[in-house]
Amino acid sequence: TPESLYLLLTSDAARHLSAVETVIVDEIHALVGTKRGAHLALSFERLERLRSGRPPLVRVGLSATVRPVDEAAAFLGGATPGPNGPVLRPIEIVDATASPRIELSIRVPEGEFRAPTADAAERSLWPAIHAPLVELVRAHRSTLVFVNSRRLAERLAAALNDLAGEPLVLAHHGSLAREKRLEIEEALKRGELRGLVATSSLELGIDMGAVDLVIQVEAPPSIASGLQRVGRAGHSVAGTSRGLVFPKFRGDLLACAAAADGMRRGAVESVRYPRNPLDVLAQQIVAIASGSPIGEDALYDLVRSAAPFTELDRAAFDSVLDLLSGRYASDAFAELKPRIVWDRVGRTITARTGARHIAVVNGGTIPDRGSFGVYLATSDGGKGVRVGELDEEMVFESRPGDVVLLGASSFRIEEITFDRVLVTPAPGEPGRMPFWRGDRAGRSLELGQALGRLTRELVELPGDEARARLAEIGADERAARALLEYLAEQRAATGDVPSDRTVLIEHFVDEMGDVRVCLLSPFGARVHAPWALAAMELQRTALGVETEAIWSDDGIVFRFPEGCRPELSLLVPDADDLESLLLRSLAQSSLFAARFRENAARALLLPRRRPGQRTPLWAQRRRAADLLRAASAHPDFPILLETYRECLRDVFDVPGLEELLRAVARRELRVALVGTRSPSPFAAALLFSYVGNFIYAGDAPLAERRAQLLTLDPVQLRRLLGATEQRTLLDPEAIAEVEHDVGRRAKRVAHTDQLHDLLIAVGDLTLEEAAARLVEPAALEGFVAELSRAQRVIRLDIAGERRLVAVEDAARYRDALGVRLPAGLPRALLAPVAEPLRDLVSRYARTHGPFTAAEVARRFGIGTAPALTELRALVAAGRLVSGEFLPGGTELEFCEVEVLRRIKQKSLSRLRREIEPSPMRAYARLVLEWQGAARPELGHDALASALARLEGAPLVASALEQSILPARVLHYQTADLDALTSSGEFVFRGLDALGTNDGRLAFYRAERYALLAPPVTPVSGELAEKIRSALRRHGASFFFEILARVQAFPRDVLETLWAMVWAGEVTNDTLAPLRSRLTETQERERRRGSVPRVRPHLLPGSEGRWSLLERFVFSAPSATERLAAAAEVLLDRYGIVTREAAAADALGSFSELYPVYQALEEAGRVRRGYFVSDLAAVQFARPGAEERLRRLRARDSEAAPITLAATDPANPYGAVLP
Repeated sequence: TPESLYLLLTSDAARHLSAVETVIVDEIHALVGTKRGAHLALSFERLERLRSGRPPLVRVGLSATVRPVDEAAAFLGGATPGPNGPVLRPIEIVDATASPRIELSIRVPEGEFRAPTADAAERSLWPAIHAPLVELVRAHRSTLVFVNSRRLAERLAAALNDLAGEPLVLAHHGSLAREKRLEIEEALKRGELRGLVATSSLELGIDMGAVDLVIQVEAPPSIASGLQRVGRAGHSVAGTSRGLVFPKFRGDLLACAAAADGMRRGAVESVRYPRNPLDVLAQQIVAIASGSPIGEDALYDLVRSAAPFTELDRAAFDSVLDLLSGRYASDAFAELKPRIVWDRVGRTITARTGARHIAVVNGGTIPDRGSFGVYLATSDGGKGVRVGELDEEMVFESRPGDVVLLGASSFRIEEITFDRVLVTPAPGEPGRMPFWRGDRAGRSLELGQALGRLTRELVELPGDEARARLAEIGADERAARALLEYLAEQRAATGDVPSDRTVLIEHFVDEMGDVRVCLLSPFGARVHAPWALAAMELQRTALGVETEAIWSDDGIVFRFPEGCRPELSLLVPDADDLESLLLRSLAQSSLFAARFRENAARALLLPRRRPGQRTPLWAQRRRAADLLRAASAHPDFPILLETYRECLRDVFDVPGLEELLRAVARRELRVALVGTRSPSPFAAALLFSYVGNFIYAGDAPLAERRAQLLTLDPVQLRRLLGATEQRTLLDPEAIAEVEHDVGRRAKRVAHTDQLHDLLIAVGDLTLEEAAARLVEPAALEGFVAELSRAQRVIRLDIAGERRLVAVEDAARYRDALGVRLPAGLPRALLAPVAEPLRDLVSRYARTHGPFTAAEVARRFGIGTAPALTELRALVAAGRLVSGEFLPGGTELEFCEVEVLRRIKQKSLSRLRREIEPSPMRAYARLVLEWQGAARPELGHDALASALARLEGAPLVASALEQSILPARVLHYQTADLDALTSSGEFVFRGLDALGTNDGRLAFYRAERYALLAPPVTPVSGELAEKIRSALRRHGASFFFEILARVQAFPRDVLETLWAMVWAGEVTNDTLAPLRSRLTETQERERRRGSVPRVRPHLLPGSEGRWSLLERFVFSAPSATERLAAAAEVLLDRYGIVTREAAAADALGSFSELYPVYQALEEAGRVRRGYFVSDLAAVQFARPGAEERLRRLRARDSEAAPITLAATDPANPYGAVLP
C-alpha cells in the first residue's frame, strides 16, 4: 500500500529497495485525485532517488475507469528537473477502452410508489425491498449487495438474515478488522455464504471468485464506483456483468437512472490530482530528512519531481521548512516541536532526534477518527483477536453488557477501556446497530449535469418516448412509471423541474411561521456547499441576521427568520464575488475546522507518540482548535493555506460553481423563483435531509449551533459569583510543582537538539540555569559549542548577564531589548519582529507561576513601567490574568491563563483526595437536616426559611399544608403562609394539574421568579385570551371583577382560570382559593340536598385577587443568570448536589449546571469530590456540608425514624437515591 511503501522508505530497510526496477499501481484512479495519491507520488520520487545512477523506474498504472488518461499518466510518471522547471516524464498510454459489457436493471418492488401521498418523495422502500433481496440472494450462488454506508451495510445484513431465518449474508466494510474481512471473503468464495452486503471495501481490485449477481441499493456515489461494483460480477475478460439497482426512496429513482445511463455509456467522471498539498509535503520532508541530511536545493528538486508538486513555488516550500524547523513568526507557536534542523548557511536539512519515530508512527494520509478497536476478550481479561472498530460516539453511548452488531454478528461488550472495547460473541441475541460518523463525497458536477440533462429529456419527451428512453437505460416498467409520475407531480406543483438548464428556487412558510427556501438543482453537494456558504455570507451582510442552510446533492434548504423575505440577489451570488465571500465565511465553518485538524495531524503538528495509540477525537479537536486560534494570526501559516486550498479546490468545486454562476449571468442557466403553499415533491425529499440534520440538535439557539459556543457567558458568571480570594485557595506545593513543570526545570536535556528546543520554549538562560536542566550538567559546554558552530544558539548580554538564546529569537531580543547580535547571522533570521517585548513577556508568563511586574523588569533589564504596559496588554487580550495568587503575597501578581488553570486544578485535586465517601443513608439524613425536616422550628422566619429551601421544587398541592410544611415548621399556621404571599415576599406558580382539583406547584421569592421559573405554555381558547387581556389591562383583580370584564358563565371562568394556574400563567395573592379547591368535593357532598346560594364571586376556589405571573418578569434574564441562580438553589436545597439531585429537580440539567459549579469551585465557594458512594462521581458541596455528612455517618446508629410524605422533597428515595 502507499503507507507500507512509505514506512519501508523511512526505515533502515530502504537500502534494499534500490534494486527495484518496476512499480505497478493497480486501480490507479482510486489514488489520483486524493492526498493519498500525492503521498505515493512523493514516495516514488524517494524510491527514484535511492536508485541514483541507474535507469529510471518502469512505472505501470492500471485502471478500467479513469479519465482523463493524460492526467493519470502525468501523475504516474512524475517529472525530471529542467533548467526552466520540471519536465514531465514521457509515458506510453495503452488505451484498451471499450463499452462496458454490463446488463443493468433498475427495479422497484411491486406496489411501491403508486399513491402520490404527501410524503411520497421521501418514503423509503424499507421494508418492501427486503423480500426481493432475499429471493435474489437465494436464487444465485453468490451475490454482492453494495450500499453507500457502513451503518446501512449492518442494518441491511441484519434485516435480510432476520427475514431469511438463517445467516444468509454478512456485512463487509472498512470498520471490520482486515482478518475478519478476509475470513468473510473466503467463506463466500467457498460457497459457505450466499452473499455479502458491502461498502466500497469490496469495490477495488479484490478477486471475489465467481460472483453471479451484483445488487446496488441506492444510487452509487459515482459512475466509476458503480462500474467497479457491477464489474465484480462476471469478472473475466469476456464475461458480462449483471447488476440490479434498487432505489431507496422515490427521490433516489432519478439519481439511479442517471447513474445507470452513465454506467451503460462508460461515462466515468474526470479526476484531477491535488496541486501542492502542503501537509503531505511536510510529512514527507521529515521522513526524507530522517534517512540522511539533504541539501535544500536537492530536496526542492526531488519534491517537484512528483506530479502534484511540479508547480510548487520556492516561497511555499521555504514556508514549510520554516514550520518544520520551529521558526515561525510569533511566540504563539513555541509549543510546536521542530522536526528538522535547517542550516541556512550550509543550505542543508537534517532530521532532529526523534523525527523518524514521529514520521513512522504518524505516516500516511488517512485521518484519525479516534475510533475504538474492538477485540475479543480472553480468559485472562486481555485482548484477543481484533474484530473491528466502533465510532467514539457510539462507544460513549454504550455500557458493559450491551450487545452490538458488527459484521452482522452479535457481540456482548465486556469492558470498555480508554482505547479499546473487549467483547465476547453473543450468537442469536438482538444487538444495537452501530453507527460511524464519516464524510461522503458529494455528487460531481459532471454527474449532476448528466442527471439534469436526463431530467430535461424525460420532461420534454412524449410519454411513450420517455418510457422507451428509461427502458433503454434499464428501468423496469414499475420504476419507469414511478419516475415519470414523480416528474409530473413536480411539474404540476411548481410549473418547472430542475435540470441542467434550470435552477428552481421554491419558497413557502413553514409551520413555525419561518420562511423556507429550497434551491433545487441537480449539480451536487460539491457545488451546493460553497453556494450555500456564499449565500449565507451575503444574507448575513445584507440582512444582519443569521440564516440557516443545509445542502445535499439535490439542492440547498435555507431558513429565514419570520419577517425576512428572500430576494434572488441574496440566493444567487455573483461569480466575481464568490471567492471573497467564501474566504470570509469558510473559516467559521465546521468543515474548515475539521479539515484543519486533519491537515495539521498529517503535517506532524499534532502527532501520536506510540503506534496504535488512540487519541480521543474530542482531544484532537481541542488541540487543533488551539493551534488554529494561534495560526489565524498568521495568514501565511502553511497548514492554514493548505486548508483553504483543500476546501476550495478538492472538497468544493469552486471553478464549477463559478462557471454556473456566470451561465446564470449570461442567461444560459435559468433561475426560476416560485412560491408554494406546501413543499413540492422535490422540495419534500430535500427537506427530509434538513429535518434529519436538526432532529437530534436539541434546543440550542441558532448562535450556539453555528459557533458551538457555551451557553454560559464566563464574564457575566464571574460577576455574578463575586470576587475570588485566591491566596487561600492555591496550594503552595501545587504552585511549585506546576512552575517546575512549565519552566522545564526537570533534568531532561540529554542532547543538543533538546537544548535547542529548551531555549526556544523557555527563552534566554544563563549557563547555570541551562546546566540545572541537563541530565549531565558537565555536557553543557560541549552542547553549546556544537550548537554555536551550527549557528543554532548565540550568546547575548541581557540584564548584565551572559545568556544563551536560540538563534530563531535573535531579532526578537534585538528589537525588544536593543542587544547587539553577533555578526554573520543569516539574513532570513534578522527581519524586524512585531511586538517583540510582548512576545518575551508572554513566554516568560508561560514558563513561570504567578509573578510581579518587578520580576519581569529584573529578568529583562527594563523598567517596571514598560513591563506593566506589556502585562496589561496581555491581560486585555485574555492571555494573562491579574490578581492576588501567592499565599503570603502582598503585591498585584500576574499569571498565564493555562498555568493558573493547572495550579487551580492541582490545588483542588489535593483537596478532593482528602474526601472519604459516605453511604447513601447518611446523605438521606443530610438532606433531611439541610431542609429542616429533621428538626422543625417555630415561627414566621422558620416558614420563610423553609420556603427558601424549597424554592422551585415541585410540591403536590394536597400535601403542602398537610405534611410538607408541618414537617419543617412547628405549629404551622395557614395564615403565616398567606401573609408571605400577600406581602409579595413569595409567589406560588402552578406546574401541572393532577386530576380535577389537585396539582403540582412551586414557590419562588418574588425577585427571583424570572430566574427560576420554567417557560409557560399558554392556555388556548377565546375565554383564556379574554381573561389574559383583562388581567393585563387592569392588573390584580377579584373574581367578580374578572367576571364583569369577560362576560361569561362563572363556572367556565373559574375552570379556565384554574387551567391557567396549572399552566403557570396566573397566580393568587393567597393560598385560600387552593385550599377551597382541594376541599370543594367534600363541601359539595356535605351540602347535597340543601338549596345553594347563588353568589358567583364566592364559588369555592375563586377567593382572593388573581394576577398574571408575567408581572414578576421585569426583563428576560440571560441563560448565565438563570443557571447561576439554579445552581445556588440546588445547593441550598441539598447541601451536596449530585447528578441525580439535579435530574430530580428539573431546574437545569447537570451538564448545563456543571460549568457554574466548576466556577464556584474555582472561586472557593464549593468543594468538588466523591462525597456520597454509589452515585455519579462528580458531586459539589456547600462549605460545611461535607463535615456535617461525616458526622451523620458517624452517628448513623443513633438516628431516630422520621415520618415524611412520599412526595416531600426531603425524601430522596425514588428520585435522588434508588
